[in-house]
Amino acid sequence: MEPCRSLALLAGSLGLIATLVALSTDFWFVAMGPTSSAHSGLWPSGHWESVAASIHVTQSFCILAAVWGLVSVGFLVLSCIPSLSAPGRGPLVSTITAFAAALSLVVAMAVYTGERWAQPQHPQIQTFFSWSFYLGWVSAILWLCAGALSLGAHLGARQPGYESL
Repeated sequence: MEPCRSLALLAGSLGLIATLVALSTDFWFVAMGPTSSAHSGLWPSGHWESVAASIHVTQSFCILAAVWGLVSVGFLVLSCIPSLSAPGRGPLVSTITAFAAALSLVVAMAVYTGERWAQPQHPQIQTFFSWSFYLGWVSAILWLCAGALSLGAHLGARQPGYESL
C-alpha cells in the first residue's frame, strides 16, 4: 500500500505542476510565416481579441482539472498523516478526484485539438502545436496514473497483509 500511495503522490504532484504550467503558458499553438512567427496560448494578451468559445471551454476544463488535482494531492498528503485522515478514505477520495482531473483535461485537450485541427491552412503559414499543448496531454496521463495508483493504495489498505498473520 505504501509504495502505491507514494507513487500516486509523486504522479499527482507532477500532474498538478504540469497542469498549472500548461494552463499558464502561451505556447499551445505556433504559426510561422515567411518573415515572422507567433505563438498563442489559452489567455489572449490583448483585450481587443475575440476569444472563441472553444478557448473558453478549454480554459474552464483546465481550471477544473487543476482544482480536482489539488484536491487529489491534498487528500493523498492527508492520508500520509494518520492522525488527520480517516483510515482508507484519503486514497479513495484521491482516486475519484484524480480521475476527475484526468477526464477534465481530456475534454479540454480534445476540444482544443478539434478546434485547431479544423482551422483552414494558409499556404504560406506553417502552424503546429507546441510544448504547452503537449504538456497538457502529458498531465492527463499523469492524472490517470495517479488515479490508478491511488486506487491500488485504497484496495491495498482494505486487504489484510501478511503483517496480520
